[in-house]
Order: sequence, then structure tokens, then C-alpha cells
Amino acid sequence: MIDETDRQILAVLRKNARMPASEIARIVGLSGASVTRRIERLEADGTIKGYMAVVDDASSGELVAFTEIRLRSGVGANEFEEIAELIPEVQQYYTIAGDPDGLVRFRARNLDHLQQVVNDIRKMPIVAGTKTLIVMSVWDRTFE
Repeated sequence: MIDETDRQILAVLRKNARMPASEIARIVGLSGASVTRRIERLEADGTIKGYMAVVDDASSGELVAFTEIRLRSGVGANEFEEIAELIPEVQQYYTIAGDPDGLVRFRARNLDHLQQVVNDIRKMPIVAGTKTLIVMSVWDRTFE
């Protein structure tokens, strides 16, 4: 069970996953050993799924896009996993309530590559329709 101290630790890690446990301990008012044990428990129970570098998309020259997907009648939302497995550019998918049925988030090297990915999604038998949105800029509370 996650308590308020765990939430504080997670908030710190979301902003800087490389912060030493001793510094996190100072912020949340625990010993470094206690913070280390809590982080290890959060990793073991799957609350913390991993650590990664967050790359500025504009600096990398890549495009980020979201494609709204409407599934064919009778296709369940659990089928979004198939899209993610078959199209390597897809980084995340979200099943959502309402219309559309879900969103996929992906990166593309350029507009031609973006068009190729969208076409690949549209060709999938489970997909009834799509609408693609290209990200122009990002504001992210994570790094405040």
C-alpha cells in the first residue's frame, strides 16, 4: 500500500530520477536507508516501472503525434495492444471512453515517416478510422 511518504518520494523521482537517496531523504524527512528501502519496494511491486531519459523532441528533430483510432464494430479495446506490437513507432496507447476508442502516441523522423506510420495503422483490419494530430509544442508539469 502506498502512503503519503511514498507519494512524496514518487513526486521527487518524477522530477529527477537521478537524485541521490540521501537528498530525497532530506526532502521527505527520513533516513537515506529508509528511502532506499521504500524505492526498492516501489520498484519490486511495479509502482516504479523503470527510469528513462526524457529527450526534448524539438532538439532531436523528431515529430510526436497522436492518432485517434476508432475500432471496427465488435473489436474490443484490448486489441490496442496489437497496434503497439505491430507498429514499433508507437510508444503508448490509451483506451478511452467515448469516441474515438483510443489514442496512440508515436514518434516519427519526418513527415514522410509520419505518413507511413499513419498508413500502417489505417491498414490494420481492426481499425475503422483515424485522425492524426501533430504535436507543435509541449508544456510538462513534470519538470517545473
